[in-house]
Amino acid sequence: MKRIIFFFLLCFNSLLWAQQDSLVVVEADEKYFEDQFYFGINYNLLTQAPSDIGQSSFSYGIIGGFIKDLPINRRRNIGLGIGAGLSFNAIYSDLLATEEADGTITYQKVPDDVSYSRNKLSMSFVEIPIEFRWRSSRAEDYRFWRIYGGVKLSYLISGNSKFITDDETIKFSNKDVRDLQYGIYISFGYNTWNFYAQYDLTNVFEDDIYTIDGELVAPKIFNAGLIFYIL
Repeated sequence: MKRIIFFFLLCFNSLLWAQQDSLVVVEADEKYFEDQFYFGINYNLLTQAPSDIGQSSFSYGIIGGFIKDLPINRRRNIGLGIGAGLSFNAIYSDLLATEEADGTITYQKVPDDVSYSRNKLSMSFVEIPIEFRWRSSRAEDYRFWRIYGGVKLSYLISGNSKFITDDETIKFSNKDVRDLQYGIYISFGYNTWNFYAQYDLTNVFEDDIYTIDGELVAPKIFNAGLIFYIL
């Protein structure tokens, strides 16, 4: 996975430099749009998890997509954006999900006497970001400050739980993951490098799910990282 992320970053940086070189010779367009492809890498942090539940390894997220720019003032440095994209989240923790013979899923902390190498929840989504946009750009300026923020709607494509021990690998499709999720986000920065943060307002799982000890399972995700924009 580290090699895949490095490869994407290398490709995106190459595209960004090529884009800047080619844009210099383009005549300024006073009716320009900041339509953009985006790609981001984030660290995922579980919040409001059951007591004694912690994270392990590196929980990460990858996002990518396209946003259509809709300027709302004459200078065109303020606008709205709406887009479509894909995301993938991996959460490593000691919250163990187990699929019973009848198809029900139970949750508990991984027992202390159980040796394991990985316990992961992975989720893939189709996303629709809707944002308010401010930037310092002009028609002839392609390096600028930006602050974008808004709401992101996410629809689940797949959700899987995987538990790996020295003896076996247990994997199943986790039907308890919430199909429709949404959160608020903000990105800001200059030119290529931008900081990104998102907080989900919905729980990762459906309502009324409890551990075997009777504790509510209603974690949310906060993620933070970098996002890159390509015109």
